[in-house]
Amino acid sequence: MLTVTNPANGRVIAELAEHTPDAVASAYLAARAAQPEWAAQPLAVRLEAIRRFRAELVREHERLAAILTSEVGKPIRQSRNELNGLLGRIDFFLAESERTLAPRQVFAEGGMRELITHEPLGVIANISAWNYPYFVGANVFVPALITGNAVLYKPSEYATLTGLEIGQLLHISGVPQDAFKVLVGSGTVGSALLVQPVDGVFFTGSHATGAKIAQTIGPRMIKLQLELGGKDPTYVCEDVDIAAAAASLADGAMYNTGQSCCSVERIYVHAKIHDAFVEAFVKEVRAFTISEPTDEAAYIGPLTRAPQLDVLDRQVADAFAKGAKLLAGGHRLPGPGNWFEPTVFSEVDHSMDLMREESFGPIIGIQKVASDEEAVRLMNHTEYGLTAGVYTQEEARARRILAQVHAGSVYWNCCDRVSPRLPWSGVGHSGVGLTLSTYGIETFTRPKAWHMRSA
Repeated sequence: MLTVTNPANGRVIAELAEHTPDAVASAYLAARAAQPEWAAQPLAVRLEAIRRFRAELVREHERLAAILTSEVGKPIRQSRNELNGLLGRIDFFLAESERTLAPRQVFAEGGMRELITHEPLGVIANISAWNYPYFVGANVFVPALITGNAVLYKPSEYATLTGLEIGQLLHISGVPQDAFKVLVGSGTVGSALLVQPVDGVFFTGSHATGAKIAQTIGPRMIKLQLELGGKDPTYVCEDVDIAAAAASLADGAMYNTGQSCCSVERIYVHAKIHDAFVEAFVKEVRAFTISEPTDEAAYIGPLTRAPQLDVLDRQVADAFAKGAKLLAGGHRLPGPGNWFEPTVFSEVDHSMDLMREESFGPIIGIQKVASDEEAVRLMNHTEYGLTAGVYTQEEARARRILAQVHAGSVYWNCCDRVSPRLPWSGVGHSGVGLTLSTYGIETFTRPKAWHMRSA
């Protein structure tokens, strides 16, 4: 049995039967049988099913937000925000899929024509994440279904109730039961899924797990896409509006209790404004409301996973031992649940785990730098490469700095932002492949090259 607990108080809210390896194999066979018929449906039919799914999300908005908050601890306003933000992503896929998937003639001369068409991969495994289950999941299963694939969807065991709701709403909306199967369970279910002869594996999670999946899947020569973690840096130049930059970055570091792969995880500040920025940043963080996630005023909630408390404890102890200065937080909160104070350190350096290892919680280190060159060097001193940002009045300066930073997404005077119109990708330990944008539609297809000579 899979036990679902509320991370705010540790109470059990559901017990669910897990899929056995045999049940996973049966789900695969059903999806394999259903996929050709789903792919044979006109694109307009598949788009209409997703359009109805969107309408169901709107209709069930408040109930779905409450379920999400109960199982992952996300503050209720942020759960609503996630659902609202998903609508725009769905709208993008609905608007762009027909044009993106249309056959394209690329050459016609002397009786010879060359065409490119897009065929679905077939059956894909989608092993998803808990921190943004609607965002992260829909980045995969919405374009996968639109392009004619069947999906074996394994939600994180920490967001299973939400995963089951997603499946139910897709089926109500016209996606066949066997074209989208939700698999319930922990890592053993994921392992059972990976041994099935699927045509693609799409995983979102940690680098450690992603590396294991790559070792398992690599020899099979199928599509493998890994959206992994980050240690996302931002550099604050000396010409900024200090209060505005501090407010923006405090939100970027602490939103969703810091449990975002693109959360700001380390900040570098030009020496000329370092002290003033740190003071403004700490003031912002101290103003965040820590409360039960069902509270409309809550901004900081519990951590979803209890083991992450140990990670934060270790990073705090390591930073202290190496001379960092604690300015806010630094401790677990008493009582039941997985609570940790919003935590800010200054006088940090790259000898500390806090500045090198992914935190995935409400903790941040702020380091003083003397120049743009030093900032770039430190921003690139990482095995990750998901996002990076610069705050400055000068666009040319920001572009010059960000062009040197190894990251899949870069930000000027903003942070912690994802757009459906732009590809979402990483370099290094942040993964391979991409979602979103028109490229994120094409990634669920196999381009076919047509050489056609008229008789």
